[in-house]
Amino acid sequence: MFFDIGPLELVTIVLLAVIIFGPDKLPKLIQDASRMIRKLREFSDSAREDIRKELGPEFKDFEFEDLNPKTFVRKNLLDNDSLGLKDIRNSLDLKAEMAAVTDAARETDRTVRDAASDRAVGAAGARGSADAFGTQEPLRPGERPPFDADAT
Repeated sequence: MFFDIGPLELVTIVLLAVIIFGPDKLPKLIQDASRMIRKLREFSDSAREDIRKELGPEFKDFEFEDLNPKTFVRKNLLDNDSLGLKDIRNSLDLKAEMAAVTDAARETDRTVRDAASDRAVGAAGARGSADAFGTQEPLRPGERPPFDADAT
């Protein structure tokens, strides 16, 4: 319905209001609330008109919604495409660029991994030595793991 309140929530609010305030006080409460909302609207409308009068005739088309940053950007940058932003946006294919970057990163990772494995094989490391990725040969039963001073 409005304010993300569904029909079930609205019925629940009405029932709670009847239970809390009672059926005899509820009509007066609704009248007072509607009168307060009406006065707030009149106050805000008069404040808007006063601001428009003070700004002068050059701001005759001024809308208060334009003060919202999203609306301001949409109205001044996206609708008035004097800078050619739509052409730039359409020429950029972010998915293709991201796929190219991902492929390049994967290729670099494969190259680094291959080079590290070549070094590990060429070095013919001693028992228990780690390769470039920190993996070790499995320990034999009863063998103690190596001491790592950085881990403590």
